[in-house]
Amino acid sequence: MKIAIDIREAGKGKAGKGWYTFNLVEEIIAQGKEDEFILYTQGDEKSATFFEKHKNCQIKVVSSTGLKWHLEVLKDLKKLNPDLFFAPTSYIIPALAPKRLKTVITIHDLVAYLFPKSHALKATLIERITLHRALKKASAIFVVSENTKKDLLKRFRYPETKIYLTYCAAASAYSQKQTPDQLEETRKKLELPSNFVLAVGTLEPRKNFATLIKSFVIIKRKNPDYKLVIVGKKGWNWGEIDQAVKEYGLEGEVIFTGYLEDSELHRVYGLAKVFVFPSIYEGFGIPPIEAMASGCPVVSSNAASLPEVVGESGLLVDPHNALKIADAVCSLISNDSLRNMFIERGYEQSKKFNWKKSAETALEVFHKIKYPQP
Repeated sequence: MKIAIDIREAGKGKAGKGWYTFNLVEEIIAQGKEDEFILYTQGDEKSATFFEKHKNCQIKVVSSTGLKWHLEVLKDLKKLNPDLFFAPTSYIIPALAPKRLKTVITIHDLVAYLFPKSHALKATLIERITLHRALKKASAIFVVSENTKKDLLKRFRYPETKIYLTYCAAASAYSQKQTPDQLEETRKKLELPSNFVLAVGTLEPRKNFATLIKSFVIIKRKNPDYKLVIVGKKGWNWGEIDQAVKEYGLEGEVIFTGYLEDSELHRVYGLAKVFVFPSIYEGFGIPPIEAMASGCPVVSSNAASLPEVVGESGLLVDPHNALKIADAVCSLISNDSLRNMFIERGYEQSKKFNWKKSAETALEVFHKIKYPQP
């Protein structure tokens, strides 16, 4: 098969959708040795260079931006006529594509429909305009959780038989053991305290860090030597998080590291006493899996897909209740046996999700579209 894929999000500064694209496409290419892959990117040398190691890949760098990028790629697709175009993060090309071009899209979440006020207006409008049309044309749909599938079926009329689950997972780096010297090296480099609670995610309203900061006031009263460390790049409307720090007088008590790459983030998970993920809505939520694979006990929101991801391997709490979040964190700080129990459970839970299995599903679907069974 000749399979074209949009890999723009697989470059530097990756968040959830970027890691999905990077890891899933890497595994698809590794498994699809008899297939030919055409990878479209946007001038990000890092993502292009990584995939160049595969002999069955052709990298196409389209330097345009915005709608022009999609139109230029679409024009090239019409010339090359691949068997299929896979869009792991965007609905624009599938929405505009002619019927003869078979498409597969991934739906990570329906935040643009369910929580539009927690999402950037431009992104919300684009998703609302393009998703419905992309669904009508798509030969198959990938979803990253059963919860996203449920949301999709509730909102749209799409054949359930054409929806396939491609779970996210932690990258292989998170299962590697870290030595005390490596951990200490990272602590010194990032100037991290001896005791801290960790949160990871793009700084935006949906991640609910403002409520976490409110809960940290309570955590701090019971554990005065602890600080809160938040890892992630600034996103849409991130200023409300900074405002919450000032409102609760926590300047100097909340540390923002910015974005960290895998190897460094893995060590930060290893240094943290507890990991907290208070998100209001997630299609999947990769950080809790990364934390569990790294041996850090998890307190997670009980909303959307997160009970499916965390299972019984972490403490699930109401993300809107700062007191419940604080109680859960404090219980893991003060009770070593409870903490160790969740560390062990977390290791096992993280193993249930792997990119190899999701890639196998993806390739089976691609080939089923090309060679349909009677």
